[in-house]
Amino acid sequence: MDRIDLFRIYVRVAECASFTLAANTLGLPRSSVSTAIRDLEARVGARLLNRTTRRVSLTNDGIAFLERCQRLLADVEETEGLFRQSSSDVGGKLRVDVPGRIGRLIIAPALPAFLARFPQLQIDLGITDRIVNFVEENVDCAIRVGPLGDSTLIARRIADLELINCASPAYLAARGTPHAPADLDDHQAVLYASPSTGRIEDWEWQEDGALRSRPMHGQVIVNNAEAYIACALAGLGMIQIPAYDVREPMATGALVEVLPAHRAPPLPMTLLYPQRRQLSRRLQIFIDWVVPLLEKCAA
Repeated sequence: MDRIDLFRIYVRVAECASFTLAANTLGLPRSSVSTAIRDLEARVGARLLNRTTRRVSLTNDGIAFLERCQRLLADVEETEGLFRQSSSDVGGKLRVDVPGRIGRLIIAPALPAFLARFPQLQIDLGITDRIVNFVEENVDCAIRVGPLGDSTLIARRIADLELINCASPAYLAARGTPHAPADLDDHQAVLYASPSTGRIEDWEWQEDGALRSRPMHGQVIVNNAEAYIACALAGLGMIQIPAYDVREPMATGALVEVLPAHRAPPLPMTLLYPQRRQLSRRLQIFIDWVVPLLEKCAA
């Protein structure tokens, strides 16, 4: 095993804080990872990791060495692609995670043309609305909609998604059409529970320059956008949803906008990726493609 391979293994163990997890993400036996770290420590003449039965942590020398390794590996990848004149030479696997509706309605339909330009590139497309662990799940980048928590990830804001309130004609025929927030007492919503926390979201709207919210009555609770829209189409209640998500049912009349003067504030759509001094060429190419695509769809 050459030194570059040892550096890659060390970086992954440091990121995962676990020999077992690092071995799984690298596709190597745990024994090979342990041997590689012992060989690396012998080469550099320093103890890089503190090992306990529960976790692995970096020594002071290990922290300094990790930063050097990350820089070196980025330089190696850049150097390997230095003389590739054609962008079609870019290859390898890219693990991307996106919300379900964005994946199905926007990214998947556009992927054939993108991959035709880069025949050596493979996209591992994860579809989920929950928070992902970039290290444990080996994710290169993710698209998320909504407010972000504190994170060490790089966050690039792509667009703000306009939200609309809507319901099916059948629901409105049965319940009547609300004309003001005061009418919400007589209505019910399809309740949306956060996939990450399980918390049921309040109904929100902007009024007189302030954000208002209130809990809603509802008989159905869902935790993904597909089910949220399906329940609204079935007449089970009103929903608040990004406009791009319901363009088709709005155009056909399967859903109708309600309370247009009392919309919730737009939701940010953000691209997330780990902090690195330099992005891999395949990730940079994907970002350069996907950001304009999402900006156009959000407009």
